Amino acid sequence: MIRRLGPVTFAELMEVALYDAGGGFFVTGGAAGRAGDFLTSPEVGPLFGAVMARALDAWWAESGQPDPYIVVDAGAGAGTLAAAVRAAQPACAPALHYVMVERSEALRARHSKRVPLEPPSAGSGIAGADEDDEPGALHRPIGPGPTFTSLGAVPAVPLNGIVIANELLDNLPFHLLERGGRGEREGWDEVRVGEQDGRLIEVLVPAPPALSAEAATLVPRPTGGSRIPLQMEARSWLSQALSLVELGRVVVIDYGDTTPSLAARPPAEWLRTYRGHHRGGNPLEQPGSQDITCEVAVDQLARVRRPDLVRSQAEFLESHGIEELVVAARAVWQQRAHLGDMDALKARSRVGEAAALTDPAGLGSFRVLEWAVG
Repeated sequence: MIRRLGPVTFAELMEVALYDAGGGFFVTGGAAGRAGDFLTSPEVGPLFGAVMARALDAWWAESGQPDPYIVVDAGAGAGTLAAAVRAAQPACAPALHYVMVERSEALRARHSKRVPLEPPSAGSGIAGADEDDEPGALHRPIGPGPTFTSLGAVPAVPLNGIVIANELLDNLPFHLLERGGRGEREGWDEVRVGEQDGRLIEVLVPAPPALSAEAATLVPRPTGGSRIPLQMEARSWLSQALSLVELGRVVVIDYGDTTPSLAARPPAEWLRTYRGHHRGGNPLEQPGSQDITCEVAVDQLARVRRPDLVRSQAEFLESHGIEELVVAARAVWQQRAHLGDMDALKARSRVGEAAALTDPAGLGSFRVLEWAVG
């Protein structure tokens, strides 16, 4: 593509590197998990899903206990969060219709191994609608919940419930800009990707006026050489999610910062690659062989709509009862430690999971953004 059309945007490179059908990272086996390339909160253990089940119950009650209660898990990966929520047996379970959305066919293939799946009905994009209904119709799933279905894209139907994106937006392609001023010209340049002697290289070109104006608004006092991501696709995702929810909320969990703060930091701190649980190389090296991830610019999402609540993951988990679950686990461990049975080991593991999930130097510092709708 580069040889035919010339340098491409960083967003175009990222799209190919992560999602290309012929060799994208997530298509060819890249995944979260201890046996994968990076560890997300659901993969630490089932505690995260148990607390999320409590949050789902709270939001269900807040919305008047809708039935069906639709939960869209966007970027569901291998279905680990869905399995943990199911195992937690939330009070909303009889009404719960849980939709796992995962773009990667390889990861979607694992969903049926985690939870029993109900096939989506023809034309609707959502399980539980009848064949004779209008496309996009949403009806109570047949039989008691919880029910689970697996899709390749977020269903374009209105819903009462929750859209969750846990570590999804950091993997969405973005434009990369650099502030000039180190040479003859000032202003914003766009970092594009070209080819030289068989390898990919960065090519700086004057940023298109729309991108330059956006950068100037986000970072009014830039320093020469500063770089920022313009996360248009993340904003588009949020706009779509907000348009689908009629009553409920959209919840984004990810590592994040503000654009001015990103501009003041070395780009290697917020634009990272991972492979086999280790930091990878330059994003332009061997595209498709490593994860490419970027901290989410909270202020850019706020340009779609300011979130109603922003807090750390540690604060979010504490507000939904993680400490209560840990206290119960400690009690089980004290009672059964001498036995060393499975219940004792699970209890001890839960205490360790809590420490990892609330670590202020790690997962606990992630941002949880909530938009209430209706």
